[in-house]
Amino acid sequence: MSLRPEFEAALRLFAQISRAVVAQGYPAPILVGGGAVELFSVSAVMTGDFDISVARQDVFEKVVVGLGFVRPSGPGIITRGWVHPELKLGFEVVSSNLLDGLADHDRVVLIDLDDDGVAAVISVEDLIADRMGQFASGAAPEMRAQARQLLLLHNNVDRVYLERRIREETGSQYGIDDINARSA
Repeated sequence: MSLRPEFEAALRLFAQISRAVVAQGYPAPILVGGGAVELFSVSAVMTGDFDISVARQDVFEKVVVGLGFVRPSGPGIITRGWVHPELKLGFEVVSSNLLDGLADHDRVVLIDLDDDGVAAVISVEDLIADRMGQFASGAAPEMRAQARQLLLLHNNVDRVYLERRIREETGSQYGIDDINARSA
C-alpha cells in the first residue's frame, strides 16, 4: 500500500515550502492533524487538507502564495487556508506552537523527499494523543477510531510517552487502554 498520488504531491509541495521557510531563518513548519493521520495510515484515512503548525504564519503564507496557492473566496466558502489549484488540497495554519507546547519537538519526524526537501511531521505518539484529546472534548467522537487505527499500525510507539501525552490531552480522563474501548 502506498500514499495516494494527490497526497504525495501535496507532501512534496509541503517539503518545498518548508525548505523556503527554513532558508529564511525560521523553524520548519510541522504537519499535524488529518494530513499527518493520512501519512501515518498510508492513506487508509484520507484528508482534504494539511493542517500546519508554524512559528511564522506570515512567512509561510508568502511562500505558499509564491508557489501558486490561492485563498478560496465566494459564496459558501469559509476556509481560513490556502488551496493549490492543481492539487485541490488545502493548507491551513492551525497553530504557532506545536500542540500548545506540550509536544516534544525532539520527536518530530523528518521525512526526506529527495530534491523536494524535508517534511517535518508531528510524532505518531503526539498525533494519537491529539486525536484522543479531540475525542475527549466530546466534539469529535470519530477521533478515537483514528487513534485506534494509528496505534494498530504503529504498535512500536513509546508507550510511556504516549500514556503521559494522552493524559495531558484529555485532562487525565483517558489513557492508552481507553483507545480500544468500544463505549464512551
